[in-house]
Amino acid sequence: MDVTKLEHACLILHEGEDALVIDPGNFTRPVDVTGAVAVVVTHEHPDHVTPEHLRRILDANPGIPVFGPAGVAAVLAERAPEVTVDVVSDGDRRVVGPFTLDFHGTTHAVIHSSIPTVDNTGVMVNDLLFYPGDAYTEPGRPVDTLATPVGAPWLKVSEVMDYVSAVAPRRTFPTHERTLSEVGFAAGAARIAAMTEPTGEAVVLQPGETLTL
Repeated sequence: MDVTKLEHACLILHEGEDALVIDPGNFTRPVDVTGAVAVVVTHEHPDHVTPEHLRRILDANPGIPVFGPAGVAAVLAERAPEVTVDVVSDGDRRVVGPFTLDFHGTTHAVIHSSIPTVDNTGVMVNDLLFYPGDAYTEPGRPVDTLATPVGAPWLKVSEVMDYVSAVAPRRTFPTHERTLSEVGFAAGAARIAAMTEPTGEAVVLQPGETLTL
């Protein structure tokens, strides 16, 4: 399985000719993909999903399912009522094409006490890649590759370091970087690497680059 990182939070996974799109939001270029079998949306914030990005993918790949937590379904019911969301939460599993999707977590990390906390459910794909969305969710199982948030209003680098240490993945790469300068991204990536490399491999993917898992 290959994973291509786009800007910020969006990932495209390929298994042969089939593709899985995760979190096509407004910090990401418009996603042009054929052969998609599903879209996963971890939560409702626009840097993870917009109706425009989603419609573009669904127009090119009609009839494919969209998976996401209840908050995603509620927001899209208002803003893109033609899109049906298969609601998932912690402990759910879906199999679509060559992808087995195990969902973990229920809640977005706290940004501030004045800001409502929304639903957030991360996804494990084919027992190879875990993407937590905007949370420090530990899936309670071995993680081969962890797509690791590196910059966000809710994020502290010390907490990310503790998170990587707790999950103990074989490999990491940073995601959720568009709120950072180049210097800030490099510093955060170095901290992620410091917690990964005693036992694993730390990789940095630039937007558009692909890693084989």
